[in-house]
Amino acid sequence: MSCCSPALRDFLELKYSELEEFNLGIKNERLAGNNDEYFEKKITTYLESEKRIKAITVCFSDLEGKLQMLDYDKKYFLDSYENLTFDGSSIRGFTDLGSSDLRLKPDFGSFRLLPADFFGSGKAIVFANVRDKDGSQYPGDFRGVFSEKLKNLKETEGYTFQVAPEIEGFLFSGTDAEQNFHEEEGFTLATKGGYFNALPQDDLRIFIDAVAEVQRALGFENEKDHGEVAPAQFEINFKYSDALIICDQILLYKLIARQVAKLMGFTASFLPKPKAGINGSGMHSNMSISKNGKNIFYDAKGEDGLSDMGQRFTMGILSRARELCILMCPSVNAYRRLDPNFEAPNEIKKHACDRGSVIRIPLANEKSARIEIRAVAPDANPYLTYFAVLHAGMEAIMFPEKTYQEIKQQVTKKPVKKLYGNILDALFAYRSSQFLKDILGEENHTKYYDIKKAVADRSPKELGGKVKRGEVIYHHEITNQILWNDF
Repeated sequence: MSCCSPALRDFLELKYSELEEFNLGIKNERLAGNNDEYFEKKITTYLESEKRIKAITVCFSDLEGKLQMLDYDKKYFLDSYENLTFDGSSIRGFTDLGSSDLRLKPDFGSFRLLPADFFGSGKAIVFANVRDKDGSQYPGDFRGVFSEKLKNLKETEGYTFQVAPEIEGFLFSGTDAEQNFHEEEGFTLATKGGYFNALPQDDLRIFIDAVAEVQRALGFENEKDHGEVAPAQFEINFKYSDALIICDQILLYKLIARQVAKLMGFTASFLPKPKAGINGSGMHSNMSISKNGKNIFYDAKGEDGLSDMGQRFTMGILSRARELCILMCPSVNAYRRLDPNFEAPNEIKKHACDRGSVIRIPLANEKSARIEIRAVAPDANPYLTYFAVLHAGMEAIMFPEKTYQEIKQQVTKKPVKKLYGNILDALFAYRSSQFLKDILGEENHTKYYDIKKAVADRSPKELGGKVKRGEVIYHHEITNQILWNDF
């Protein structure tokens, strides 16, 4: 029996078309350049006037990119949003017990109304940046750190960093399939349907349609969706946009997919290689930089249609590819995906066609010119990964010509180098990288290493042909305290 009669509730329930109109309006105002103060006033005024909203879901990302969420009563939120505190010691990679209190500062420009049939009636969501006790940006929160980097790039150079990810995942039979994983049984594919051939009423197609509908209502601006190469694999693409907006949407995309799957009796998994012998999942990341609305990566006369700036940005990433490897491929399981028998993007080179390249240069025009980093896994922290990639690319843009030619020569000389085949080698390169120590800060650099090394120590270095229990249940998007203590 229900504890409360639905007839007594009058919480906000909007049609999906109405949600899309509202959420796109906020997104477009954000893209138009309105500042934080504008959105704070607009959203708080709206919340005060809209009596049918009962709660605000405030979310943030931890160091590994796992979405964290907590709900605040609307009235409490309006009274207290300047002092929303939480226990940072409970978040892996944040504070210790001796200095646990941290604050959440809502980013009102990320505000969205939520579908009532999916999240519950009368609820909205907003991302927040994490602040230290003195109100300064907490250095371990890379959403906030990345946001500041993007603002600085815009203010000093007039540059806007834009991204479009292609996030692949799998649909498995049963709920909580990852937490209940057994090596001998493995995962059971929810369907045999896949690349462009799932029937209209196939479970995979019904799942994709449901996820796409929620995304559309949240203002994602969907472009295309389909089954991927492997059976029960999916990909749902959305519009190119400013990098911070896209990072938020990546975390929401995975949240939506997991919830839709659970409601259907399935599990949506973003493990990079959950089943041996078939294609893994990636998060191919298309990116470019614009200035005053013009794509400055494009040059019709340039190699592969890229401008000198685009070429330099590409070489900067390739020159740091091995150092960046543990950020792009942040789990033990991710290194199974770098198997060259399954379109592995592990060769440190750029190419217009070869999908085994770390960076592909897609055929494009002035509007769509971009580079595609194919090595990024779907379990990467998008804020942290794109922050580091942006630094690597911009570093090469600023190099003197002589220095640039030297790194270009190193990247392009034969034989072609490859990314690492296991997490321990990737961790060694990461730990030795002064570049990453400088941009992440010594403390964050050490914390990230320690977290990843702890998981690596629970899995064999040689991956073998069978997915192991440890690489699944200790994965940062799957584990909890019970699983972590089960050793």
